[in-house]
Amino acid sequence: MRDSFLGALNFVQIASTILVFVLGIGFLAVVVMYVVDKTQKTHAIRRNFPVIGRFRYLFEELGEYFRQYFFAMDREEMPFNRAQRSWIYRAAKGIDNTVAFGSTKDLRPVGTPIFVNCAYPVLEADIAPISEVEIGSHARIPYRTSSILNVSAMSYGAISKPAVLALSNGSRMAGNWMNTGEGGLSPYHLEGGADIVFQIGTAKYGVRDKEGQLSDDKLREVAAHEQVRMIELKLSQGAKPGKGGILPGEKVTQAIADIRGIHVGEDSISPNRHPDIESASDLLDMLNHIRDVTGKPVGFKSVIGAYGWLNELFELINQRGIESAPDFITVDSGDGGTGAAPMALIDSVGLPIRESLPLVVDMLTQNGLRGRIRVIASGKLITPTEAAVALCMGADFINSARGFMFSLGCIQALQCNLNTCPTGITTHDKALQRGLDITDKAQRVKQYSKTMHKELGIIAHSCGVSEPRKLKRMHCRIVQHDGRSISLDELYPEIAPNKVA
Repeated sequence: MRDSFLGALNFVQIASTILVFVLGIGFLAVVVMYVVDKTQKTHAIRRNFPVIGRFRYLFEELGEYFRQYFFAMDREEMPFNRAQRSWIYRAAKGIDNTVAFGSTKDLRPVGTPIFVNCAYPVLEADIAPISEVEIGSHARIPYRTSSILNVSAMSYGAISKPAVLALSNGSRMAGNWMNTGEGGLSPYHLEGGADIVFQIGTAKYGVRDKEGQLSDDKLREVAAHEQVRMIELKLSQGAKPGKGGILPGEKVTQAIADIRGIHVGEDSISPNRHPDIESASDLLDMLNHIRDVTGKPVGFKSVIGAYGWLNELFELINQRGIESAPDFITVDSGDGGTGAAPMALIDSVGLPIRESLPLVVDMLTQNGLRGRIRVIASGKLITPTEAAVALCMGADFINSARGFMFSLGCIQALQCNLNTCPTGITTHDKALQRGLDITDKAQRVKQYSKTMHKELGIIAHSCGVSEPRKLKRMHCRIVQHDGRSISLDELYPEIAPNKVA
């Protein structure tokens, strides 16, 4: 009994000694921080409120997480709110997406789209399959697909190997294409088996020679893969119109360096435009050269700001002949994308898709090129509502990057550029990548794509058309400043073509 008591007493003494030591270290640390804060001259808050002022930075760091999970309402957050993310999570998991007791969406804000249901919606027996569309009628190997929603440009390097594999496998199962982004064609794009759109950025990664110029031999190597269905020349992207792509050196592994043709560990920065394209004539020459070399449909991607250059381009096409036209134009929205970029560009440069898309469609129609050039819309079109509005405005296809990222499990942690993505999507940290199970996430990519197509059909059938590609501007109304809505075909009246292509 006495031994037990002495043992307990010794334990208490040891624990007390350790506690005193720890408290002493803590007190010493506080004293050091106090002296450092009081003497430094960089931060006024820390100088005036030593030690305590440091909590400001902690709370600032944690603020976005507390807002996301505890304080923000379902439809308050940016760039995507909880309601949008939750819809995608459920869609990707194949969980019932019906809701009860009315919508939580406020239909009064200016710009809100409202689809006009008809008195006699399409019966299930009359529902038509989504129509197949041909891209590249003047290419040696045209591309035909019925998929409306496809994976937008995300480079291997910007996203991880498991993410690329999951997207490629899921896209193959869903029947949609996957855009490589400007980072070149990786083995992982091909391994999944999806149809591929190969993007050529301003640095010409993957198809460049030692001087950084376009290499025809490497173009042929890329096009030799049957999975590579189309080539897209990137002029600009929504995250940074007027600025080249950025891949931090810590993300440039040996594999990425080999694919892109750059140096390991060095920042990979693309020019802000193609140095060899300075005019409409140069652009058409480049597009036709790529199509001649590869035999595949070729188009370009651009954020629309100034648009006089498009008129010049379309007029030149009609002078040369419609066979010289790009096979498609990808219209990207100016309100940001997956790429990291200066806030000034993300926030304030480039027209949003709601304005630029009908503008491009109408210019094509006016120049008699609407039947020749397909239009792909891209930019925050992650749910059926946004995608259906784009179809009403005249898009033939929808590209989404962030929608598919959410289907992979993205939680909008806003760490895409830090190599610390907690879901393993945008990091090359093996420990973090381990959390992304390729098989499971591929199924979610497939299910998200399938659910999007299904619910686009539901909107179309309610509006009285048999499939989504038959949606027109008259099927959608946009809320105005006076609280009333106006039809899209009143906002953007139909333009009669000058010529027929």
